[in-house]
Amino acid sequence: MEKLKLSLRCERGQKCPPELRRRVKTAALAVLKAEEVDGPCELSVLLTDDEGIRAVNREFRDVDRPTDVLSFPMGDTDPATGRYLLGDMVLNVAQAEEQGERFGHGADHEISYLTVHSVLHLLGYDHVDEGPMKKQMREREKRIMAALEPDTVTEDI
Repeated sequence: MEKLKLSLRCERGQKCPPELRRRVKTAALAVLKAEEVDGPCELSVLLTDDEGIRAVNREFRDVDRPTDVLSFPMGDTDPATGRYLLGDMVLNVAQAEEQGERFGHGADHEISYLTVHSVLHLLGYDHVDEGPMKKQMREREKRIMAALEPDTVTEDI
């Protein structure tokens, strides 16, 4: 049984090229390895744009604005397959492209980073304030990204 079953869906005219699927899966697998998650897992990813993520943000979080990524943890095991259901990730590809340009590291790096960030949320990490939880999450993100893309300098987040 494969380590990660990835269900990836694109909406609103977004392209779903195979390299994007590979990038998301590779980043998610890097988190699972770093966090020593041993069993098979499942992750559902929706790729969308500002309008799509804004609608999800409004419906599920009562926040009427777009964002870069949303995470909805499940934390259950599917009794039929034995897979740990990580949850759902909604990734704003337009925002990832803009942020990659703004931060100077490109959309591919930003998509990897947002996937790492989201999967850490799905595993229970949070950053609700500027306290120790945020610092711990940022340190994990940096370490995982350094392992995932060793030639890329990870800026302070």
